[in-house]
Amino acid sequence: MATLVLTVIGDDRAGLVSALSAAISDHRGSWQRSEMARLAGKFAGVVLVDVPDRQVVALEAALVDLSAAGLTVGVAPAQPESRPEDAAGVDHWYLHLVGQDRPGILAEVSAALAGHGVGIEELATSVTEAPMAGGLLFEVEARLSVPADLHAAAVSGPLEQLADELMVDLTMGPGTDQT
Repeated sequence: MATLVLTVIGDDRAGLVSALSAAISDHRGSWQRSEMARLAGKFAGVVLVDVPDRQVVALEAALVDLSAAGLTVGVAPAQPESRPEDAAGVDHWYLHLVGQDRPGILAEVSAALAGHGVGIEELATSVTEAPMAGGLLFEVEARLSVPADLHAAAVSGPLEQLADELMVDLTMGPGTDQT
């Protein structure tokens, strides 16, 4: 079995997931995991699939044919790796940030995390109208992989200082969510 990572994008319309899943199924592939969303009139996502080795070339050709239906699909072989949650020496933290939208918030926060060896496993962001205050709010929800030997204060202290400079509310800690 080959494991492939597919990246997909196209003008949003009904039937895109159906066309993609049919091509995978027609080649005896198995849809494993995906993250997909409609963004600014486009439908985009990432899909992890398993397919028999002898079907890979035919599946790739079928995916190229989907461009006629308005869907561009990139294919890359998945790298064998242990899942982060199985890795020894890695803890999972959540991060929630919300504040007035302005350019650079995510760049500064992600750079601070990377500077401490903290990885971002999952990331969701949104911009919404600020209730009552006017303007726009930028919100981040993230699942982080943190080296187990990293002291919480080594990360949280500098991030809290950065949050003050950016004038955003930031919550971060062990676990995978805020509950």
